[in-house]
Amino acid sequence: METAIITGASKGLGASVAKLFLESGINVIGISRSDNTKLYDYAKQNNATYHFIACDLSEQASLQKACKSVDEILFHETLSKVYLINNAGLVDPIDRAENIEMDDLMKQVQINTVAPMTLTNHFLKKASEHHVQLLAAVVTSGAAEKPKYGWSVYSSTKASINMYTQVAAIEQEGTEHAVIAFSPGVMDTEMQETIRSSSQEAFKDVDSFRALKENNLLRGTDIIGGVLIDILMDDENVENGKIYDVREYI
Repeated sequence: METAIITGASKGLGASVAKLFLESGINVIGISRSDNTKLYDYAKQNNATYHFIACDLSEQASLQKACKSVDEILFHETLSKVYLINNAGLVDPIDRAENIEMDDLMKQVQINTVAPMTLTNHFLKKASEHHVQLLAAVVTSGAAEKPKYGWSVYSSTKASINMYTQVAAIEQEGTEHAVIAFSPGVMDTEMQETIRSSSQEAFKDVDSFRALKENNLLRGTDIIGGVLIDILMDDENVENGKIYDVREYI
């Protein structure tokens, strides 16, 4: 049996990835603040199961509780493979560095960097203990490599998670596990709505993001999710430690 753990599974790319896994007959555990009842229907239609675990990834206690809940659901004798999709992310606050408050900065770092590192660390250990293969992916961004005015925190968190991916991958050499990052490009999501609502003073590139929406240049999350799943499910060819870019495929 195979199971996918997905953060931010209630909407956007996370919901698309969850749906596509379920349509493939793979069980899904969704970790997010809110539930998506449509995923239960997809599970039923495809003889799979969907479990929802409520979690605020910005809070350490909530994250630890979620890990324990997943362990109780997941690890038993029939499990053969686990996919971990660290999808949840936060782009706020968008502003000049000197205007960002400490609490907002720490929340963004916790969600974008600490939470995916914590989850990957935890399930690498659990998978090894239970002799189960883990294929872990973290959703990153081109902002990790290209500085953008107003994105000092977001760009930094994505750059750090890319390096984490590469280091964790080196450590897993010789095992059956793999850790990758996936850059999905621009998608039609709530995050894009947040970006477009920024002021010119806070984010100098805001007009270019508004133009993407106006010109229908934002890709659908089902298309992007399909690329990620194709990469992961071709596990014999997954390149451990690679920062995959969706532009290589579509």
